[in-house]
Amino acid sequence: MLIQLAALGVLVALLPLATVWVSGDADKYRKLIWVTLFLTFDLIMFGAFTRLTDSGLGCPDWPGCYGQADPVRAHSDISAAEAAMPTGPVTVMKAWIEMIHRYLAMGIGVLIVALTLISWRKWLKSGRLDVKFSPTFPTVLLAFVCLQGAFGAWTVTMKLQPIIVTIHLLLGMGLLALLVWFGARQSDHPPVSQVADALRLTAVLAALLLSIQIALGGWVSTNYAALACTDFPLCHGALLPQMDFANGFTLWRDLGMTSKGEFLPFPALTAIHWMHRVFAFAVVALVVWVALKARKIDGLHNTARWILVAITLQFATGVLTVFLDFPLALAVIHNGGAAFLVLLLVMLNYKIRLAR
Repeated sequence: MLIQLAALGVLVALLPLATVWVSGDADKYRKLIWVTLFLTFDLIMFGAFTRLTDSGLGCPDWPGCYGQADPVRAHSDISAAEAAMPTGPVTVMKAWIEMIHRYLAMGIGVLIVALTLISWRKWLKSGRLDVKFSPTFPTVLLAFVCLQGAFGAWTVTMKLQPIIVTIHLLLGMGLLALLVWFGARQSDHPPVSQVADALRLTAVLAALLLSIQIALGGWVSTNYAALACTDFPLCHGALLPQMDFANGFTLWRDLGMTSKGEFLPFPALTAIHWMHRVFAFAVVALVVWVALKARKIDGLHNTARWILVAITLQFATGVLTVFLDFPLALAVIHNGGAAFLVLLLVMLNYKIRLAR
């Protein structure tokens, strides 16, 4: 089974590898980095789709599905589980969603292995002089993607424990951020005015607050608290509704349960949702302020404009998600918007660094 899964991962990676190989781009190494980044963004979107369709346990074992490399061979086991519990976590559709998510993740792992091997080969061939192919960053990426894979496994084996799933999400965003920084290092950029250095600390703070907000959003999603407040801007008609922060933000506990093994009370879900909603205002305010300042600086115009567009759409999709009763497509777009903001803020921070 492991050999079959590895072969499937290589097969998924072959198309992007072949696309880069036959491209007319003179710098294929740089192009492979950006292709890997694009697919990582897609994987985050599909991971959100997997989570939001309750497909995380579509195959309740790891790395295969009922000991098989694909849902076709495991069809009898999946069908039996679905027949026993038609609305349960295991169905044929959910099994395919979960396994496609794993195949995409394995394909990206293969691409990062390829980047690492290329960098080591080119660096050693140059007598360890070619900084462009320094293997440090690709090797860090490889270690990072292995850690991400481990949390992907624990997500399944620990039955969607909220803290594990949330860390899995954050590591996915972290991998995207590392790839953006790596790709930016390999690319040419217009000169940036030294005035941008004045934004250095606030841009870092904006990225940090966005990371916290993504963690809060992941906590909402993994605890199924998206509909704990169905009105806006109030929650249950109140500015401060009844909330249970102690149980809501106890990190180490099973899904839907308190740390004492009791069912999680609804006020705990309200606290989770309310915290994500309130913190969003702080994030939006700081990100908009940084973007408006950056828009006036040479070399940062385009990135700043995109940040303003992205943060506006992200806020709008968050509000509409509540008003429209959490439609799946909009929820996936909201997750993708968070990833896009990560990409843009990392790029902004990289360009500000260039000004120094």
